[in-house]
Amino acid sequence: MFIALGATATLAVIGVVGFIVWVIGTAASAPSLNSLRSVDKGASSQVFAKDGQRLGFIQSDELRQPVTMTQMPQPLRDATVAIEDQRYFQHSGVDLEGIIRAAVKNLGTGHTVQGGSTLTMQLVRNLYLPTQHRNLKLKIWEAKLAEQLEQAHPGHDGKLWILTQYLNSVPYGTVGGQTAIGVQAASRIFFNKPVSKLTLPQLALLAGLPQAPSEYNPFINPEAALARRNDVLSKMTAQHYVTPEQAQAAMTAPLGVHHSTYYTAHRESYFFDYVKQQLIDTYGINRVRQGGLKIYTTIDLKLQDQARQAMTGVLNESGDPSSAIVSIDPRNGHILTMASTAAYGNSQFNLAAQGHRQAGSSFKVMVLMTAVRQGIDPNSTTYNSHELDFVDPRWGRIHVQTYSHSYEGDINLVQATLKSDNTVYQQLDLDVGPKNVTKTAHDMGITSPLESLPAEGLGGLKVGVSPLEMANAYATIASGGWRNTPIAITRVQFPDGHSDDLGRPHRVKVFSDAVTSTVTNILEQNMHSGTATHADIGCPDAGKTGTVDNFTDAWLVGFTPHMSTSVWVGYPNRKVPMTDVHGIEVQGGSLPADIWHAYMSVAHGNDCSDFPQAQDQASLSPGVGSHTSVSGGGGSGSGGSGGGHGGSGGGGGSTGGGSYNNRRLYESPPQPTPGGGGRGGGHPGAGGGHGGGGGGGRTGGGTGGGGGTAGPGGGTAPG
Repeated sequence: MFIALGATATLAVIGVVGFIVWVIGTAASAPSLNSLRSVDKGASSQVFAKDGQRLGFIQSDELRQPVTMTQMPQPLRDATVAIEDQRYFQHSGVDLEGIIRAAVKNLGTGHTVQGGSTLTMQLVRNLYLPTQHRNLKLKIWEAKLAEQLEQAHPGHDGKLWILTQYLNSVPYGTVGGQTAIGVQAASRIFFNKPVSKLTLPQLALLAGLPQAPSEYNPFINPEAALARRNDVLSKMTAQHYVTPEQAQAAMTAPLGVHHSTYYTAHRESYFFDYVKQQLIDTYGINRVRQGGLKIYTTIDLKLQDQARQAMTGVLNESGDPSSAIVSIDPRNGHILTMASTAAYGNSQFNLAAQGHRQAGSSFKVMVLMTAVRQGIDPNSTTYNSHELDFVDPRWGRIHVQTYSHSYEGDINLVQATLKSDNTVYQQLDLDVGPKNVTKTAHDMGITSPLESLPAEGLGGLKVGVSPLEMANAYATIASGGWRNTPIAITRVQFPDGHSDDLGRPHRVKVFSDAVTSTVTNILEQNMHSGTATHADIGCPDAGKTGTVDNFTDAWLVGFTPHMSTSVWVGYPNRKVPMTDVHGIEVQGGSLPADIWHAYMSVAHGNDCSDFPQAQDQASLSPGVGSHTSVSGGGGSGSGGSGGGHGGSGGGGGSTGGGSYNNRRLYESPPQPTPGGGGRGGGHPGAGGGHGGGGGGGRTGGGTGGGGGTAGPGGGTAPG
């Protein structure tokens, strides 16, 4: 028996010695703290407005908002030490007494009820060994690294630093699928207030959560949470952090938890979502979800409020349509305003950036820009305003009327713009070429698909355009021909302190300022005496209205020297004719113009500077195409210079008894232009086919072709 006992004792000693040797070897194999890189727990990414006000947090699986030691109440630190590591300020990272005490208690109960890890060891695990599998070897590594961490941060100040790091990195529980990392995030999701404002019982509740966050979650298991909180208060009493009276009063208090929307609520939610998508497009979704970013944006909260006031001030009756406003700074492409009347809680669809609607006559500006770009002088280029109903050899039947079904006869492009004459602009579109109009639209900043069809020049778009696109397209005119990429984010700051500057303009020169200045002048006139007079703010401004067939959409898009703004009005979910809104048919020059005026009167501020003079030299001449006409007035008119299949010369003067209102006289090019009464006296047409000689009067007496020599195919016509 003695031999057996001796052998057993010998084996036990050998086992203990062997275990000690193994522990020493395992500790020696632990990596050096200096060789490990701490895990950056980051922080919840925050988005800020132009003035620095926070718009909200970008949602992720983890919520974290680090705070300094001075922002953490002393009772919170006391409670954490009392319940987690009561000898924290005495040990050097490893508490052998605590390990033995925990082992004895666990053996007595038959299961783990107390851990032997110190706060320093837990911090090491969170920051340096987060992905390692939990086992005895890792515990030994944690102990050695904890000692190294305490040596790197010695003394009482070092202890406070480690405790602060712990309180900022430990998980406190999950609510709504999001885990609160650190005491500030925990305070927000459980009590809806910062940790600095918590009471003693609330601080005690938080201190008790890290050991078993799910089990003690007060929203899921309030009874267990209450018992755990009171256990913390008892520990604080036993260790003289609070008096028995203070602890007793705290134990009788309710849990005081309160569901919070602090991390989920956003200001300017539509713009916030737009910014988030921009971040994902730039950095990838994984980096955005990782968090820790501070995103500074271009949005002006005062302008946002003004935009909403302008929309609701005009659309103020039940059943009114919706509206959206976008403003862009033409100098750099910064998005200043992105607002709508939609309620984010009802629909997350961003009408200002995602809504694609028919543009109506606001798209005529793309045709006008194309014409001026081609050297066509709007003042001296004349078309005949009349109902169009003919078969084009390429595009098929074209049937276009004016909104009022009244026609002006021969008018130049300036007059046609001020009257928003569909028939003139359809003819102009055919002459300059629908493909060229598409290129101009893209050059101006339209990114939605276009099909280069004649109808697009009048705003008949298959996909439609957004208010954001239209504001940016008109900003290209306001900027003197520089197309900007719209910018919503000016700067992104990363957790390590470095920043990406995203606010620098991304711009391309696509038009000469001679072109944009010419068009600006016409659109200024449109504000003063055309279809957009309701929008005029009394300072230099320019713009164009747009009304879609059946009044389903209405626009006012315009600009000042430093701000381009689009206003859209319509019903977002379906095309509902706005034929009786406030007792009127909604056109671009009515409610959208009123909204534009109400908003821009304030948004433009005190800046009443004029549009800059063009630096480039304009080289414009009267346009001559298949559909142009020239005003004869009984005098001389120029013959057309086009030849061949589509290039008919416009004959002699057409102001007289002649009229385009008879559809039989305008079926398909190159049907000769009906001449006016009186003496034509035209110049020779240079092209073949139906070149204009002296276009004699079709009706009335007199002799046609009274002056000039007929070009090929021309000649004198009988009176």
